[in-house]
Amino acid sequence: MFETGLSRSSISPYLFALAPLAAAALWGGLYVVSKWGFDAVPPMTLAFFRVLIGASALLLVVRLRYPQPSFARRDLLGFAGLGTVVAASIATQFLGTDLTTASQGSLITVLTPVLTVLLGVTLLGERLTRKLLVGIGLATAGTVVVLSGQYDLTELSGAATTGVLMLLLASATWAVYTVWGKPLIERYSALETAAYSSVASVPLLALFVPYEAATTGVSPWTIEFTPGLVAAVGYLGLGGTAAAWYLWYKGMEYVGASVISAFFFAQPVVGALFGAVFLGENLGTRFLLGGVVMAVGVYLVATTGSGRPADGETESGVDAGTSTRSESA
Repeated sequence: MFETGLSRSSISPYLFALAPLAAAALWGGLYVVSKWGFDAVPPMTLAFFRVLIGASALLLVVRLRYPQPSFARRDLLGFAGLGTVVAASIATQFLGTDLTTASQGSLITVLTPVLTVLLGVTLLGERLTRKLLVGIGLATAGTVVVLSGQYDLTELSGAATTGVLMLLLASATWAVYTVWGKPLIERYSALETAAYSSVASVPLLALFVPYEAATTGVSPWTIEFTPGLVAAVGYLGLGGTAAAWYLWYKGMEYVGASVISAFFFAQPVVGALFGAVFLGENLGTRFLLGGVVMAVGVYLVATTGSGRPADGETESGVDAGTSTRSESA
């Protein structure tokens, strides 16, 4: 158990929910900002900038927090594996985003929580209660209602096949990143797991930059970084990566991946809200109805329990309740 003064069994579900909800809010504007950024920066180059900034910020914080890191060799390989998965997720997300519309991207990413639940059950041995299933079902339905009020869902049938496949891979790999990170979070902390996995992903994404520069004629050295572009890249790196990835994993210090997955449904809802605030888009009654249904579903999931295996069971070979290092809450 983490020596934080707040045990997982005693922390309020409302408190643990703040971290993944904040992550979903930060991700709410990613699609619009990324799509706008592609006008000046090619997708893989923008993905590299995003993760480089995010990883640098996380590494700075983690080295200040843990100045003398010490890891088992198998865990170094685990961080490298996580880095590979998250690099694949970001790469396919940005490439898919560049080839699809907002409606297509939002609908497909709704699959991420569903895939996370399936992996949590099969890989971590998490329990699916009736309340959890009902909550996830309501959250899914509410999110689809919101999206149906914002977008023309018939666009999905005419989506570019490559773009859709890329976004499907992005959803699947993010689910893997969520679930696979759980054992490392148990042994270390959310901060370290997010930091070292993101650092491991940087050189992998960097490999695509020269190829993209050769094919598009746009290299990192020829990009004109206007104040708006700097702000966009900063948001993607510091908000959508460093802060959001840490907050997402922070929630998993207290509950299982199946529970955390439900908060991902808030991302497209927050994105629609941002569109109304900053772009003057009309929300309509479907947004209110769907938002309420989604919120009820997320509340049911948040209050259903930890989603962790029963006492004495283990998660991917990790004894429940064990950790190598603690982090202050």
